[in-house]
Amino acid sequence: SVPPGVLPLCHRPPAWGRAARQPPGLPLAPSRAFSNNKIMVELDESSGVATMKFKSPPVNSLSLDFLTEFSISLEKLENNRACRGVIITSAIPKIFSSGLDITEMCGKSTEHYTEFWRAVQEMWLRLYGSNLVTVAAVNGNSPAGGCLIALSCDYRIMVDNPKFSIGLNETKLGIVAPFWFKDTFVNVVGQRVAERSLQLGSLHPAPEALKLGLVDELVPEEKIKEKTGAVMAQWLAIPDHARQLTKSMMRKAVLDRLLAHREEDIQNFISFTSKESIQKSLRMYMEMLKKKKG
Repeated sequence: SVPPGVLPLCHRPPAWGRAARQPPGLPLAPSRAFSNNKIMVELDESSGVATMKFKSPPVNSLSLDFLTEFSISLEKLENNRACRGVIITSAIPKIFSSGLDITEMCGKSTEHYTEFWRAVQEMWLRLYGSNLVTVAAVNGNSPAGGCLIALSCDYRIMVDNPKFSIGLNETKLGIVAPFWFKDTFVNVVGQRVAERSLQLGSLHPAPEALKLGLVDELVPEEKIKEKTGAVMAQWLAIPDHARQLTKSMMRKAVLDRLLAHREEDIQNFISFTSKESIQKSLRMYMEMLKKKKG
């Protein structure tokens, strides 16, 4: 299902199928933007760098609509010859993404849980396996699924602010990060840090995240755009085919593991989420969030 405001892939404008063909003699369009309900995308065709900005208030939670838009936007960029890299960031102050939308996991039908979890898998498979250079500009808090998005990128730059934290904190909600969240985490920080952090559901403040290798560098907020551009240029200086084959070699086993167990992973999610104890825990968490807002 394609959410309102999102063009199905078969109906996308011709410029997005492949690089736009400009009449000779005209300067190249400096940037080309398309915007959906929840994600703004802009491609600078001169540099080959796109920016995907999350704009789903209040906290960029990963709803079914958001995940669908994310996968479609990334596919559009993958299919555009003019695009070589994408910077992923947030348009909402102080929050990168709060992670999976709990309302999608609470009191819904089995069919809904299936569709939702398939969309979560699709988002990760597409981002973790992307041929593009992917750089996360983490400009706010990034728990759970927000952390997964950052972990799935090639490089992570975070705003140097101890009030911002990042981590996979699923156990705090009484739920378990699936094996492919765990694999992605282990590949970034190593077995011991991942094991301790996952069991405790730790959210690491930015300075600690840097020390653990969860993010690659910290920069002041006003410098994040400039720094992200410089890092992207460094990665794009490598011939695409050599970098892409190396990335594929490093990540293939982890991607293949989910592809081989995709249906089983969906069934595990459904049976776990449907348990009354888990539903109760999610309802309590949603009540707590409502009180905080109040």
